Amino acid sequence: MRVVVAKPGLDGHDRGAKVVARALRDAGMEVIYTGLHQTPEQIVETAIAEDADAIGLSVLSGAHMTLFKRVRELLTEREADDIVVFGGGIIPDADLQPLAELGVHKIFTPGATTTEIVEWVRGHVGDASAPAS
Repeated sequence: MRVVVAKPGLDGHDRGAKVVARALRDAGMEVIYTGLHQTPEQIVETAIAEDADAIGLSVLSGAHMTLFKRVRELLTEREADDIVVFGGGIIPDADLQPLAELGVHKIFTPGATTTEIVEWVRGHVGDASAPAS
């Protein structure tokens, strides 16, 4: 299983993304961490080039609606809708349903454990038709 972990936009805080990337790696997944300040275009290009099964986005900047939407749009344009998109960060509860409607499979909010994230990825990646939860 290959997972791209990315920090889109201008957000410069990547500790959480690195913790998740390491947890996924330690669970036996191949993880490609893109680093800070990635554009949605760069993230999608990396995911396609790396033949990723999933993209995990970490957003703390408040730009989550715009960034997640653009990643999903680009995946559709590139006919890569089979890549599961999930994420986490500081995301208000009111935005969880709209993100699900955009095709984001799961959002982990503060307090989510790495075990919870690893288990969710194991259970949902590889089946992009899984309902958002």
